[in-house]
Amino acid sequence: MTLTPPTTMSALTAEQSAVLIPIEHYFLGHARDDAAHMRQAFLPSAHIESMRDGVFTSWPLDVYCERFKGVPAADEATRRRTVDWIDVAGLSACARVTLVHGPVTFTDYFVLLKTADGWRIANKAFHGQPG
Repeated sequence: MTLTPPTTMSALTAEQSAVLIPIEHYFLGHARDDAAHMRQAFLPSAHIESMRDGVFTSWPLDVYCERFKGVPAADEATRRRTVDWIDVAGLSACARVTLVHGPVTFTDYFVLLKTADGWRIANKAFHGQPG
C-alpha cells in the first residue's frame, strides 16, 4: 500500500511528515482490514464520529475496531486513499483524507496530538457520499 502525500503542499515539514505515520497506519488498517493498525493510529481514548442517516454516531475505538476482521475488501486493489491536507500547530494537528471505497467516497477529518510516543489520531469525524 502506498501513502499518497498531500498534493496541495509543495514540500512537507518534518512535523507534517511525522503526522503521516498514524495516517499510514489508518490507511493500512483499511487496506488489510486490520484493527491492530487502527490501534497504532489512534489514541486509546479516540472516538469516531459521524452523522448516519441523520443520527449522530460516536464509537469509542474498541467498538470501531470490532468492524475489522482481517479480510480485505474484494475490491481493495481499486480503492484509493489520499491525504488532502495537514495543518500542524505545536503539539496539535488536523488532517483531511479522502477514501474512495467502491461506490462511496469518504471524507475523514482527524484531530491529532503529539504524545511521548509520537503523533496519534485523537478523534475522527467523517462523511460518506455515494458516488
